[in-house]
Amino acid sequence: MRIGIATDHGGFDLKQKLVERLRAAGHEIEDFGAHTLESGDDYPDFVIPLGRAVAAGKVERGIAVCGSGVGASICACKIKGVRACLIEDNFSARQGVEDDNLNLICLGGRIEGPELAWDLIQTFLKAKFSGAERHMRRLGKVAALENEGK
Repeated sequence: MRIGIATDHGGFDLKQKLVERLRAAGHEIEDFGAHTLESGDDYPDFVIPLGRAVAAGKVERGIAVCGSGVGASICACKIKGVRACLIEDNFSARQGVEDDNLNLICLGGRIEGPELAWDLIQTFLKAKFSGAERHMRRLGKVAALENEGK
């Protein structure tokens, strides 16, 4: 699977570990940065290009990490076509994809350790959208909201 990943300083160490594990698992990774640890960087500078790549289909799924995962989630959700969420448990990692077609997972570099983060990512990547009528109907309403005022 082609996966995009991005972080700021708050998730830099976690991102580095995840990139290694993702590559070892056979995934193709597009790393949107940060590429160096800089305490004054800003998560939108990395999450926005990742979100745009997810929305455009240039990567199949995205992983965004910041200190808590909250800022990355807020930022990613502003991009039309991105369905992002802060995920901290396996049920949500799976159900978010199956029911809501989640395409970008957000994690807290200061919250989840590398083992939990890896477990959540594996669950997220293995899950498949159900395509059930009720979920399609709900996502249609979300898409309509994205198009309001345009």
